Amino acid sequence: MQNLLQHLRFALRMLRKHPGMTITVLLTLALGIGANTAIFTVDYATLLAPLPYPQPDQLVMVWSKIQTYHNSVSAGDFTDWKRQATSFQDLNAWTGGQFNISTKNQPEYVEGTKVTVGMLQMTGNPFFMGRGFLPEEGQEGKDHVVVLTHKLWARLGANPNILGTTLSLDGAPYTVVGVEAPGMADRSDAQLTVPLVFKPEQLNHDFHFLLVMGRLKPGVTIKQAQQDMNAVTTHIAQQYPKSDKGWGSFVEPLKNDFLPSDRKMTLWLLLGAVGFVLLIACVNVANLLLARSMTRQKELAVRSAIGASPGTIFAQLLTESLLLAFMGGILGIGVGYAMLHGLIAVMPNGTLPTEADLRLNLPVLLFTLGATTLAGLLFGCVPALLAARVDPAEALKEGGRSGTSRERHRLRRILVVGEFTLALTLLAGAGMVIHSFWNLTRVDLGVTIDHVLTFGLPVPDSRSNDPASIVAYYHRILGAIDAVPGVSHAAVMTGMPLEGTYFGMPFTLAGKPAYSDLSQRPNAGFEMVTPDYLKTFDIRLIRGRAFTDQDTASSVKVAMVNEDFVKEFLKGVDPLQQRVVVEQLIPGVTKLGPPVEWQIVGVIHNVRSNGFRKDYPEIDIPFWQIPWPSASIGVRTAEDPASMTKSIAAAIHAVDSQIALAQPQTLEQVRDTVLSNDRFTVVLFVTFAAIALLLAALGIYGVMAFAVLQRSHEIALRMALGATQGGVIGLVLREGLLLACGGLGLGLIGAFFVGRALKSTLFGVGALDLSAFAAVGFILLAAALFACYFPARRAASVDPMRVLRTE
Repeated sequence: MQNLLQHLRFALRMLRKHPGMTITVLLTLALGIGANTAIFTVDYATLLAPLPYPQPDQLVMVWSKIQTYHNSVSAGDFTDWKRQATSFQDLNAWTGGQFNISTKNQPEYVEGTKVTVGMLQMTGNPFFMGRGFLPEEGQEGKDHVVVLTHKLWARLGANPNILGTTLSLDGAPYTVVGVEAPGMADRSDAQLTVPLVFKPEQLNHDFHFLLVMGRLKPGVTIKQAQQDMNAVTTHIAQQYPKSDKGWGSFVEPLKNDFLPSDRKMTLWLLLGAVGFVLLIACVNVANLLLARSMTRQKELAVRSAIGASPGTIFAQLLTESLLLAFMGGILGIGVGYAMLHGLIAVMPNGTLPTEADLRLNLPVLLFTLGATTLAGLLFGCVPALLAARVDPAEALKEGGRSGTSRERHRLRRILVVGEFTLALTLLAGAGMVIHSFWNLTRVDLGVTIDHVLTFGLPVPDSRSNDPASIVAYYHRILGAIDAVPGVSHAAVMTGMPLEGTYFGMPFTLAGKPAYSDLSQRPNAGFEMVTPDYLKTFDIRLIRGRAFTDQDTASSVKVAMVNEDFVKEFLKGVDPLQQRVVVEQLIPGVTKLGPPVEWQIVGVIHNVRSNGFRKDYPEIDIPFWQIPWPSASIGVRTAEDPASMTKSIAAAIHAVDSQIALAQPQTLEQVRDTVLSNDRFTVVLFVTFAAIALLLAALGIYGVMAFAVLQRSHEIALRMALGATQGGVIGLVLREGLLLACGGLGLGLIGAFFVGRALKSTLFGVGALDLSAFAAVGFILLAAALFACYFPARRAASVDPMRVLRTE
């Protein structure tokens, strides 16, 4: 212990003696450790942390399964599962909801959740005040109760006496029984919760719209629960062969809130990227310590000559390194905290699951401690080991240059090559991410995005579901919008271009062999649209005709399909001579009707959705033939669409004063929202790659600057014998570029493997992206040339006679 304290005191004196180097090392380490702390916090909260629920290892998701696809669950299946399955303490279901809250001025749109009454208890939601739902509130007529999030409660005025008061949702009174505690619930888009009560017509096995979570009984494994559910679904399929034949179930642990696999991969890759940044920082610090140890040769030789053992010298220098690492780690926590809050501020909504609690907790701090210790060992051991091997007699000679010094020069050059290898690998990854994003922004979206306003119209479930009433209602809405000055076209549809269709429906082609197992039928997007849909979004009609106002419930059922549908299902035939058969959607009812034949009358250009990465087959039918109560609306305007939101909202409120416009935004904003996660990934990769490039450039600058200092006698002699300034500059630049080229060659190998790891998250980019590799290679060489130029200029500007006299 006494030796350790002695080493620490001496290390502090040495760090104070060289403040410039100490500050440089600390800032370099703080940058590397801070970046790792911030990204590990995100990865830990999203991928590794236990879920914030009581006994989360017992919680599972239960899906309906058809072929290899996991699907949502029908109300009939859910109620049968709950009654027949024996592996669960409880099963609960939920689905999304849209609500209009009545306020003094005008109604406000709020997203919500409908849950079976045991859901809040099963997940252990903490309450700020009040309670969850009682069992009897899961019965029709007693279900008009609501639980608010803390954020919505604050938005509504933060009334401390709100419990027991009435809130008007969709024109109906709901009693407030609880307010959830601030935290996880506030991070969700859903800001209120009401009981999910099934109407008699919803208890069918056709319409899949529920998500189901279960809590396993103590001691029951996932495998046992799956076997139990297999028996249950087999029995249900025997009872309801028309709807359930071919359907099974899939039980999986609850984790990561359905985070897409490509986003999980991106999070791991980002952790690898900041790991590279930390390695580069360690290499930089190792180079600085090697340089300093070369200037301390005489000091270390004197200590050795008066009795200090190599082990003592090694321990002293390693103590200095670890002290630097821990000081850098403390600064790194502060940098990581700032980076984390910066990430949270710019992170798009929905990037991470609501369960992800982004804060510096004990596991994150332990990770930072481990990274700090590892960093100290990485950059400290080799310089300390080489310094401990110094030959006192050789080091004490005036101007002596030992083999150890040459070994250090060689090691420093190797470290720089490794630094550039890591930097190029990271830069190549960033280059491929940029190339992928560029490809996404150049995709033919199938629509013209300028001058279009979009919004939802969340019509309450309590409204009339009579098709004629729905058609009349939307005729009035469209008439009011069309009368607004500056409106060119307006359309109603059940989905939204760029975001995706609301329905996905299985279908068959009329005249083709029938499927013995209906679960084997192919699926396509299914959307109801009004006649001006194509004009509103400027979607090209490839063949046939568009819908007209004459395509009504009393006329022949017609449909349009997109190019991808023709390519996948109608090869070699005339699509305008084909009919598709789809079960009828009953307005406002979660139940499928009898099969209906739709005559294809038009083929439209593909409209991208779901991230723009690929086309999907789609069937469009006239909204006037099968209307739907709640729909989206698009409006093409002659002027800025955002500036017309108020006038369009006023026109709609003149028809229906109880409806709020849901999420009004321009189509350009819709496009930007869809691309927001990809854009965020680009920003992160580019930021860390830029840090890596800066550190690599500083590394080669440091090596070349020190090399020029060490070779000042040789350079002066060359100039005295006739070497020009240009020749000296070229000599230094060649040496630096040779190191950079070595790193470039090795980095291309690493870049190929990074490309393979990134491939699943990229669009239109292969593992061997020559254009990205060429661009980042050029950037890296340019940075190396720039970093070497200043030491080269300094070497060429020396006065040879003064240097030689000094030597």
